[in-house]
Amino acid sequence: MPGRRRSGTSTRRATGTTTRKAAPRKPAARKAAPRKAAPELPTAGPGERVWVLAVPFRAPAPGAVWHPGLQASVWVGRSLPPELAPYDPPPYSLERYLEDELNEVPRPIPEGRPLTPRDQQCDGADVVAAHAAAGGRVFLLGDDPGVGKTGTAILAVKAIAEQREVRTVLVIADRPAAITIPHWARSIAGFGDGGLRWCVTTWDRLGKVAKLRFDVVVADETHMVRHTTTQRWKHWKAVSGAARVKDTPYVLAATATPAHTPLELPYLAPEFAARHGESIKEWADLPKALERHTFHVERGRYGWQWTEDADERRADLARLQSWLADADPPATLHRPAPWGPVTVTGTPVLLTPAERTAYEAEWSEFRAEMQLARRSRQSAKGRAALLRFRQKAGLIRVQATVEWIKAQVEAERQVAVSVEFVETAADPIREALLDGGIPVAGIYGRDRFDVEAERLRFQRGEAAVCVFTVTASISLHAGELLPDGATASEAPRVGLFHQPRFSGIQARQVTGRTHRDGRSSPWRVAFAADTVEEQVARVMVERLAVSGSTAGADTSALQEIAELLDADWLPAAALTEG
Repeated sequence: MPGRRRSGTSTRRATGTTTRKAAPRKPAARKAAPRKAAPELPTAGPGERVWVLAVPFRAPAPGAVWHPGLQASVWVGRSLPPELAPYDPPPYSLERYLEDELNEVPRPIPEGRPLTPRDQQCDGADVVAAHAAAGGRVFLLGDDPGVGKTGTAILAVKAIAEQREVRTVLVIADRPAAITIPHWARSIAGFGDGGLRWCVTTWDRLGKVAKLRFDVVVADETHMVRHTTTQRWKHWKAVSGAARVKDTPYVLAATATPAHTPLELPYLAPEFAARHGESIKEWADLPKALERHTFHVERGRYGWQWTEDADERRADLARLQSWLADADPPATLHRPAPWGPVTVTGTPVLLTPAERTAYEAEWSEFRAEMQLARRSRQSAKGRAALLRFRQKAGLIRVQATVEWIKAQVEAERQVAVSVEFVETAADPIREALLDGGIPVAGIYGRDRFDVEAERLRFQRGEAAVCVFTVTASISLHAGELLPDGATASEAPRVGLFHQPRFSGIQARQVTGRTHRDGRSSPWRVAFAADTVEEQVARVMVERLAVSGSTAGADTSALQEIAELLDADWLPAAALTEG
């Protein structure tokens, strides 16, 4: 029909002209923002000094200036004002290290209480020094907890400094910093710092030293970097020179629990590469390197996995140990505790009918939530369900734990209680004991307690019980030499896991809080009888055995305990490592 346009037909087309679509404009290339120049380091004028302060988060520091490059508050002047004196950093701390680097003359270090090294510590230091003299990269010091790794490490560093040019030493300690940093500082001063520049920090503050270079790195509790997907591993690579060929520090890795599996030993990869005459690049991907060397590892649905076959596991561990122990000179050292291995006993708790009903209800709810999480492939939802179930299961058993502790206190023992959760375990246990007239020390919860003051209350016998969540780097054993020169109470220590842990590394570290330095301390694992908690206890003890075997420890006693806790395993998808 005249005057009507066909749908989709252009009037321009009818007149013989065509319209071309304009080519899309390419977005203008954005100019990279100019890099901000690094802030100039503070300098001191005549008669002045730069003070780098240890100011707690949000604490007032009048007159001090925050320096983004140092990640610390700074004061420049002739002397530190009284209002800033509380923030004067202690010797060997990160702030003191940075401060001494900024001034021409380091501040003098006060003399510490002298410590006499044991023969075992001197012998260990000689072994480490021999490895360093032969050009080794990483040494694994795997002595049992409480044998004296701290002293051995300090003596070894001083021995290495006699062989090569060593000026700076980094020590990375575990949490809590309020206990671990002073412990290392006292030990360095007590054994002698050898005129070296020591910097003691924690794994949580590793990012603050990632850009610094050190001649020797002592990594206490090195299992903290067994996973390569974390930010901590990124900082560790920078500090330890794990990916570098030149300008690398000598690394002394100290831990009695190196890993659950060979797949968790990436921090030893530089030494493995050196032992096989291979490049660092060939060992950058540890699982592939282990597969190439015919270890029983394979890529599974959820990443690389280690075989479940017991014989193949033993063969892998034997090969792994031979790579380090049979080298000339050896690249590892393990000394068992002369006072014997720790005993870990399963302690089933018989639930009352009401408690059993509550437990079964929680278990049913957990299984339903786990099925939903698996169907929708929501691993986070599954982990949350598991966390809630373990919290509620532990809460149900609080009264039984309190009664057991009371019986131990009446028998004139001091009790160390390891818990994982605060509101459903630590708080109710502590409050029930306090209501019963039993003094309790608490080492848990962020900024809730002065952790060192609480530890010393327990050690002096002022508190009969210590409830704690930390897993390493605190001493709770009888007869310990305390910072003021006194000794801890001689009352025998007993330990209790209120909740069995999935992590064998954490479990082994926990038992070493009281079973150390020549003092034996038995431990018990509490679980609700005839429940899934019994299976978790078995998992913990088996992983406890594997974590010790990696360092060369004799764990036959633990394997026997695991057999006594014979039960079906939890579904693999329900297990989460601590």
